[in-house]
Amino acid sequence: MDISDIVRKQREFFKTGRTKDVDFRINALGKLEQVIKKYEVKIEEALKKDLNKSEFESYMAEVGLTLSDLTFIKKRVKKWSKDERVLTPLSQFHSKSFITKEPYGVTLIISPWNYPFLLCIEPLVGAIAAGNCAILKVSRDSKYTSKVISEMISETFPEEYITVVNGNREVVNKLLEEKLDYIFFTGGVAVGKIVMEKAAKNLIPVTLELGGKSPCIVEKSADLKVAAKRVVFGKYLNSGQTCVAPDYLLLQSDVKEEFIKYLKETIALFYTNEPLQNDSYTNIINEKHFNRLVNLIKGEKIVHGGDIDRENLKIEPTILDKITLDSPIMKEEIFGPILPIITFDDIEEAENIILQGEKPLALYLFTKNKKIENRILKNISFGGGCINDTIIQLATSRMPFGGVGNSGMGSYHGKQSFDTFTHRRSIVKKYNWIDLPIRYLPYDDFKMKLLKLFLK
Repeated sequence: MDISDIVRKQREFFKTGRTKDVDFRINALGKLEQVIKKYEVKIEEALKKDLNKSEFESYMAEVGLTLSDLTFIKKRVKKWSKDERVLTPLSQFHSKSFITKEPYGVTLIISPWNYPFLLCIEPLVGAIAAGNCAILKVSRDSKYTSKVISEMISETFPEEYITVVNGNREVVNKLLEEKLDYIFFTGGVAVGKIVMEKAAKNLIPVTLELGGKSPCIVEKSADLKVAAKRVVFGKYLNSGQTCVAPDYLLLQSDVKEEFIKYLKETIALFYTNEPLQNDSYTNIINEKHFNRLVNLIKGEKIVHGGDIDRENLKIEPTILDKITLDSPIMKEEIFGPILPIITFDDIEEAENIILQGEKPLALYLFTKNKKIENRILKNISFGGGCINDTIIQLATSRMPFGGVGNSGMGSYHGKQSFDTFTHRRSIVKKYNWIDLPIRYLPYDDFKMKLLKLFLK
């Protein structure tokens, strides 16, 4: 595989201008939609092999979300692509001001293994809609899904327009050495820093969709039964291998025992009393991550779960108590089905715990207290989140999704996907029938008065 040759071919194709035609983009989105539907069963089978995802979860959290965003964007891309007229200041009389939308060119999308279809194809939808060529670097860890994506894309698009690249770290390094026009990366913070460092050498703009330790606060006024269902859903979906999963629980001491009881009941309700035997319960992606998660449980106070199935790489939904900020599990993003609990007495204490860490990708607050809701939203910076629910903030095309600070930069979904892969170019068209002399030398007091009048 000659990476330089792939980039060269895409650059040559982009120079033809075909991708800039809006009808070409809409047609490409239509082809992508058709091939996703054609391959739907194969995609779900691949996700089952990679992560043991059920058919329902595969459609709900991967295929269905992708199709929903694709449909939303395809209907609106013609409108979004039009020039935008803006008001022209009096000092530039007589002229017209407008913003044109142009694609960046050759884009690189690096996708992860945890949602290997969604987090590869959804950014691609934005790249296509904006008029770019795209190189998709799929994950080696989710090899079955990566293979299906490769088959799907090669069947639908010429490689000089969109192509899939697989391979090891060396392949990624070669891609990052190329002078690309945009890089969209989803993954961990450590690799994200490497991507940004490599991109900086060629001044390539980047979007980084990272992660971090997303807190979930359960305050005493919350509806505890409902909160338990929504926490369990968000935490153990995909066995916790979700970038916006609640990473740890901040639980008010007044309701601690009652809420833990509801958590246990809900886990049994969702996954039965033998979750390791439940065919709808996702496995851990590989042995490396499995061993890392098992080590995080060791030595901690387990109040629920803790059993493992090494052969099938499954870890029971687990709850840990008596956790502090010094506990090993609080030193890294968990990315697994382990929920550590830290108790607090008042909301200020919970707030201070969160503020000691990096800005999280998500924050969840369960409360009926409007003052506490407003306080948390005002005082804590995070990528996005929910009040009285978990993870559903990313399941809409009408709001941007992305991190802040250590949890990422840039965002996508819906129009934001189009904007992310688009350069907004400002144009002033000046007419020739009048040419105000104020800006030209020589300058005098009269011109100075006019200048202050125009620019005040």
